[in-house]
Amino acid sequence: MLAEAFALQQAGRLAEAEKAYNQILATQPDHFDSLHLLGIVCHRRGDDAQALRHIDLALEINPNDILALNNRGIALRALKRFEDALASYDRALALWPDYAEALLGRANALKELQRFDAALSSYDRALGLRPDWIDVHVNRGIVLHALERFEEALASCDQALVLRPDLAEAHTNRGSALHELKRFDEALASHDRALALRPDYAEARYNRANALHKLRRFEEALADYEHTLALRPDYVEALANRGVTLHELRRFEEALASYDRALAVRPDYAEAFVDRGGTLREQRRFEEALACYDRALALRPHYVEAHANEGMCRMLIGDFDRGWPKIEWGWIAARQRNAKRKFSQPLLLGSDELDGKTVLLHAEQGFGDMIQFCRYVPLVAERGARVIFEVYEPLRELMGTLPGVAQFVTTGEPLPDFDMHCPLLSLPLALGAGSATILSKTPYLRASPQAVMDWNGRLGPGDRPRIGLAWSGRPSHDNDHNRSMRLSTLLSAFAGFNATYVSLLREVREDDAAVLQDSTVLHFGEELKTYADTAALIANLDLVISVDTSVAHLAGALAKPLWLLLPFTPDWRWQLDRDDSPWYPTARLFRQDETRGWDGVMARVQAALDAYSRSL
Repeated sequence: MLAEAFALQQAGRLAEAEKAYNQILATQPDHFDSLHLLGIVCHRRGDDAQALRHIDLALEINPNDILALNNRGIALRALKRFEDALASYDRALALWPDYAEALLGRANALKELQRFDAALSSYDRALGLRPDWIDVHVNRGIVLHALERFEEALASCDQALVLRPDLAEAHTNRGSALHELKRFDEALASHDRALALRPDYAEARYNRANALHKLRRFEEALADYEHTLALRPDYVEALANRGVTLHELRRFEEALASYDRALAVRPDYAEAFVDRGGTLREQRRFEEALACYDRALALRPHYVEAHANEGMCRMLIGDFDRGWPKIEWGWIAARQRNAKRKFSQPLLLGSDELDGKTVLLHAEQGFGDMIQFCRYVPLVAERGARVIFEVYEPLRELMGTLPGVAQFVTTGEPLPDFDMHCPLLSLPLALGAGSATILSKTPYLRASPQAVMDWNGRLGPGDRPRIGLAWSGRPSHDNDHNRSMRLSTLLSAFAGFNATYVSLLREVREDDAAVLQDSTVLHFGEELKTYADTAALIANLDLVISVDTSVAHLAGALAKPLWLLLPFTPDWRWQLDRDDSPWYPTARLFRQDETRGWDGVMARVQAALDAYSRSL
C-alpha cells in the first residue's frame, strides 16, 4: 500500500496519494513513512500547517530522521516561522553535517531572518558539496545583494545562468545587481530577458520599471508599474514606486493616491510615508509633509531618510534650529555607506575644547556644498585648533585662499595625524550654528590676481556689461531635471540687451551644443580646468546668472552679483518666497511660480535686465 501511495505522489496525483496514506494510518497510526510522506503531500498542496502536524507526529516516532527534520524546516519556512525552521535544519545537520539540502534550507531561513553573513556561509558550504547547484547560486546572489556586495552578487547570478541560461529569476536578480551598480541600461536588458522567458513575472516587470525610472523614462516606467499591478494588485512596493514616478511626472494628486493604496495594503510601510511626505513638500503642504515624516519615525525611530527629509523640510521653511540636527541624519547615512570614511578619532562636537588640537575637516557631498560650507572652516582655527582641510582636487587651489587652514590634503591622499575630525557639512551643527548664526559675510574665497588679469585680456574690451551664464548642473544630480534648463530658454531673456555673455560651464550637453555654437556666447570649456580658473573668470564679470549649481555658490562666495534661478520648490538652503539669501548677500533670487515653468522666470529676468541697463 505504501509503494502504491508513493507512486501516486510521484505522479502528482496528490489527492489520491493523501487518501492512500490515510488508509494506512487508519490501521497503523504510528506508521512513520506514511506520516512523513503525508506531510510532504500537504506541503505540496499548500497546507503547511497540516504538513507540520504530520511531520511532527513522524518525528515523535523517529526523532533523528534527517529527511523528516529537513522537510519540517521546509514547512516551517513556508509558515514564516524562520527561527523554528533554522532549529530544525540545525538538528538535521548535527546528525549529518554534509547534508546539502539542509544547508540550503538553513541558508534560506537565515536569509529570511536577514542574518546574511551566516546565510552566505551556509550557501558556500552547500556549493562546496554541490558546485553546480543552481538554486544555491541564485540565493547566494540574493544574499550578496542584501550585503551590498553587488559585484559578487552579479557574479553569482552569472554562474547560475551558465548552468541554466533560461532561468528567469537569475536574469532579473542579475538586473537588480546591475541596477545597484548604476548600470541601468544593462539592468533593463536583463529584466527584458527575464520577461521574454516569463511574460507574467511580476518581480521582473517591477524591476524593469525601476530601471526605466532611473533612466528617466517615466512614462514607460509608469506603464510597467501598471502592468505589475495588473499581475499583482497588492504589490506594495510597485504601488509606492508608482507614486514616485507620478511625482516625477508632476501628477502629484495621483502620486498621493498611489502612496495611499500602498499604505492601505501595508499600514506600517515607513518608506511610503516618506515618499508621500516628499510629494506633499513639493506641493508646499509642509505641515502635512511633516506629519508623514512623524508617522514614518513612529514606525521606525532610527529611519535615516525620514529624519533627513524632515530636516530638509524644516530648513526650507526656515526652522534651522530644529532642521540642522535632523538634516545631519542624511549626511551620517551617506558617510556610513562610504566605508572608507571611518575614523578611529572622535567626531568634533560643540562642547569640545579645541585649543592645541589638530582637527581634520574632510570633504563630502558636492562641489557646491563644499564652496558653501567652507565658510565655517576659519571658525575652527579661531577656537585654537590646527586645521587640516581635505578638499576635492578641482577645488584645492581655490580653497587655498581660505584663511585659518594649516594644511590642505587632496581627497584620496594619505592623511596626516589628527586628534578629531568633522565632515564639512556637519560644521554648522558642531559649532552651534542656527538661523541667527549663518555666516553671511562675503567674500570668503578669492581669485588669483594674476589669473584675473589673464582672463580679463581674453574677454576683450570691457565696453559693455559682462554677464556669466550657468544654465545646467551635473546631469546625475537627483533634482537636475527641475533645477536645470536649456540654453535656448535662458537666452530668450536677453533679446535686445547688449552685453558680452560668457558660459561658465566646462561641459555642455549635447542638445545645448548647437545652440551655443550659433550664439555669441563665449565658451571656454576645457580651459576651465579647476574652480580657480572659473573664479578668475567670474571676477571679471559684472553679473552671474545661474541655476542652482556650484557656479552659483562660487559667484556668491566671491561676492559677485548673482541672479539665481530656482524651481518652484527649491533646495532647502534657498528657503521660500524671499528674493534674497542669508548665505549670499549679493544674490537675487528668481523663483518659478506654481506653473513650475521657466517662462515666468525669464520674463522677470528680462524686466530686471531692462532696469539694469537703465542704471548703467
